[in-house]
Amino acid sequence: MWYEVIIYVLLLALGFVLLAKGSDLFVDGSASFANKAKIPQLVIGLTIVAMGTSAPEAAVSISSALAGSAEISVGNVVGSNILNVLIILGISATIVPLAVRKVSQILDIPMVLLATVVLFVLGLFGSINFVGGIILLLIFVGYLAILFVNAFKAKKANGGVIAPEDEVEIKDMPVWKSILFTVFGLAMIILGSNATVDSATWLAKFIGVSDRFIGLTVVALGTSLPELFTSVTAARKGNADIAVGNIVGSNIFNILFVLGITSLIIPVPFESKFFIDTAVAFVAALFILLVSLKSKKIARWSGITMLVAYAGYFVYLLLV
Repeated sequence: MWYEVIIYVLLLALGFVLLAKGSDLFVDGSASFANKAKIPQLVIGLTIVAMGTSAPEAAVSISSALAGSAEISVGNVVGSNILNVLIILGISATIVPLAVRKVSQILDIPMVLLATVVLFVLGLFGSINFVGGIILLLIFVGYLAILFVNAFKAKKANGGVIAPEDEVEIKDMPVWKSILFTVFGLAMIILGSNATVDSATWLAKFIGVSDRFIGLTVVALGTSLPELFTSVTAARKGNADIAVGNIVGSNIFNILFVLGITSLIIPVPFESKFFIDTAVAFVAALFILLVSLKSKKIARWSGITMLVAYAGYFVYLLLV
């Protein structure tokens, strides 16, 4: 029996590696191809690159929903959002205080709060169905429209130069290589998501915990690894100002895009226990808004507070 446990743990780890590496290849390939097609860098940054960071969550959520493990689908998204704020921003802020841009305070963080409230309301109906998915995606499209308008206004105000926060690094490669990277990256994401869902479901049953617990913790951590590495590395290199924007943007994509797309494919059941988790995600986002209102930054004490808060949340998950 224990050899099976080892096999499934290794399969889970392999799934995380495939998801992380696959999303990198997919973003590099598709961004390069879009650049060759003369699509503005601004558009590439706000769509392909931004959505690429949520590719692992999207793949796992869709795979788990199709496999009948919907608890992993919702748990992955809500768990990732909680972990992104309390763990990733908590660790980053503990390393160095994180600057919070004005646009994050007046648009991005409020949008996370709105998306979380909408998710909570949709959950009251017992599941997120096709109509719920449409609602989430409409809000997502509206958010993207605001981003585009603001970005193009900023570009025009800068004399046609893209603002530093909107610049993205696009690898220049031949068209054939761009297509190859995109296809292989997508294949790795699909394989990685299937491996992650299958192994996580088996381990949950073996250990005797719910799919919800696995989705909120192990799977959420695995699909958030790209954001974790990016944010901590940025903080260590002194580029901490991009960490908050990346995390908040990822949380918006997770709810509106990932769950929106997933619920168009298949209704996603929303268990009553998820209301607590959704409330925790809301409070976490509200916390970073409140602590940064005056100082325009997330101080070290706030980072430590977030880490302690996650420890308490994890204990709660173990007890229920």
